[in-house]
Amino acid sequence: MAEGFTRTTAGYVAVFEPEEVQLLTKLFEDVALTLEPEAAQHEDEFARLLGIKADAAAPTDAAVLRMLPVASDDPEVADEFRKFTELGLREQKMRALTQASMDVHSGRVVLNQEKARVWAGALNDVRLTLGTRLNLKTDEDSARLEKLYSDPESVEDIEGYMALLYNFTTWLQETLMSSMLESLDLAENDANR
Repeated sequence: MAEGFTRTTAGYVAVFEPEEVQLLTKLFEDVALTLEPEAAQHEDEFARLLGIKADAAAPTDAAVLRMLPVASDDPEVADEFRKFTELGLREQKMRALTQASMDVHSGRVVLNQEKARVWAGALNDVRLTLGTRLNLKTDEDSARLEKLYSDPESVEDIEGYMALLYNFTTWLQETLMSSMLESLDLAENDANR
């Protein structure tokens, strides 16, 4: 069974069983695939090199929209913002998910501060995707799901399986964030001495 992230002198460390490594690798890769931008038929290569997507529009996939939300209530401002930022954000998220996928292969993950931030983002994008697919909208929805599907033996359908994955990645992200906060507290205490 996985050992969530703990703060050590080597960094933030987590340990996974081979099945968990496969599972996390697949989750990171699948979410990265959902973020791949669709190629436009008449795309300006120069604009693309600059990270500009002239025909950028809000994603139709609800999970991708959660990861790349509308930035403004004003549609013109939102479209303009998306035009200049979406490609870069997609690439940044895809790099984080790919990095996390590569890191987990050894089964023992050791993260420095920079990689911990990368993992926090990757885990968050996996959770957003699973949560959207499960139609989770409130904290109460998440709590209900956690109670319903806390036992893997009770799962009999796709929703239950996705709920277990959601609960697992939530737990993993919480252990990472708690460890990172613990480091901040220690750094602050050292600074106050």
